Amino acid sequence: MKQRQKSFLFLFVCLGLGILAELSFFHGVIGISYIIFIAAFYLILFSRLGIKFSHRRIGLLLMVMIWVLAASYLFYDNEIFYDLNILVIPVLVFIHIVLMTTPNNIDWISTIFVNQLTQKFTQTFGYGKRWVKFILKRTLFRRMSKAALLTVKRIVIGLLLGGPLLLVIVGLLVSADENFGNVIMEVPRFILGMNFLEGFFRVIAVILLTLLFFSAFQTLRKRYVIPLGRPANGHKPISWDGVIAGTVVVLLNSIYLLFAVIQFKYFFGEAIQADFTFAEYARRGFFELVVVTVINWSLLLICLKLVRIKRKSGSYFMKIMYSLLIVTSGVMLASAYLRLSMYENAYGFTMDRILAHAFMLFLIVIFAYTFFRVWLEKISLSHFYLIAALLFYTGLNAVNLEEMIVNNNLERYQQTKKMDIYYLNSLSYSGIDGLITLYEMEPDYPELRSLLTDRKQMIEDLDLDTWQSFNLKKQQVVKRLQELELK
Repeated sequence: MKQRQKSFLFLFVCLGLGILAELSFFHGVIGISYIIFIAAFYLILFSRLGIKFSHRRIGLLLMVMIWVLAASYLFYDNEIFYDLNILVIPVLVFIHIVLMTTPNNIDWISTIFVNQLTQKFTQTFGYGKRWVKFILKRTLFRRMSKAALLTVKRIVIGLLLGGPLLLVIVGLLVSADENFGNVIMEVPRFILGMNFLEGFFRVIAVILLTLLFFSAFQTLRKRYVIPLGRPANGHKPISWDGVIAGTVVVLLNSIYLLFAVIQFKYFFGEAIQADFTFAEYARRGFFELVVVTVINWSLLLICLKLVRIKRKSGSYFMKIMYSLLIVTSGVMLASAYLRLSMYENAYGFTMDRILAHAFMLFLIVIFAYTFFRVWLEKISLSHFYLIAALLFYTGLNAVNLEEMIVNNNLERYQQTKKMDIYYLNSLSYSGIDGLITLYEMEPDYPELRSLLTDRKQMIEDLDLDTWQSFNLKKQQVVKRLQELELK
């Protein structure tokens, strides 16, 4: 009985968290509200589960990443990461809290841990379902007989089955008779006029979020060891023949070495060959990048995982071949990187090009670590790859990429007097900031004044008083735009 009372008390705590979640995420653009919600969530999490948890190092790293991603909604206004992080942050939070309650003897990048994630996810919704049934039986259906409960259940099933059919039939009848359609459309207009529907859906959202948080906390607080099981017998591990793998790697290295020697000036020459435009030159570089990532990296991973050579001389030879493959891959990455830089100098900086640059740097780090793995067989690739990918993504959120793009384009403008103002206008508030700076530098730039006039009109219609949407970059740019005098 005491345990049930504690559960009901904690349910009310989760109700408060559900209300905060609804206020944070369903009232316009998300800003400071995300970091406030994350702070409240982790406060309840640690009060419920305690501060002693498993997998401390990777757990703390994940938590820092989550806080950095949430803080990006306060400091920056990048539309790409705004949408991505709505999905990424909840996934990372779920992985983090499952990791906290998973014993240290279970590897966090293993099939067993993936099964643990799946199991906890299923248990969370199962627990919520049981609580809904319990609450309904104790409140709405407390005095109902079994026959009445069965009738209600049948009615609900009938509504669920008949609802979609009713919508289809109404749609056909509306198409068949315009007057009937006018009468039907009065119903939603009447409901919307009462402003009842919005409040109803907000209450439903709070209830669902409360149940989700309550079920997750109740399920995840149970710490137990998953049975590790016994390794299956009678199955030979998959392996590649060393001679076959060595032949493939030698052939590829021969091609890449010949290509690098013949095309060295083409790779790193300061001028573009007469036969190619900037666009063609950059495109060919990206094709080589795809070859590097799809063929070389994949082949390296497969060989390192599956090829086993007992003879010391053969093993040493394969390591040399792997190293040569990594070096030639690095040459191609450097070539693609330089080509893209030339393309940006000619046509300007965009988000796609900056992300491509960042991705190539990420690949260089990956190849460098793989080089060490070739010679130091005991280090793990999978752990490093996952951590590097998370750090890479978090790093992209921690820097203001749009501001970087704007600053680079402004520097390029001072040299070339060329600027794609419509691209800057398509960015978020950092783009507007760049347009204002450009106007201060060159007020007579064609069509710039009209763009800024439209932007000034736009901010007058914005609701800047909602605390949820507070964003430092937005406040800075809006103030600057309001003070701008267009001549």
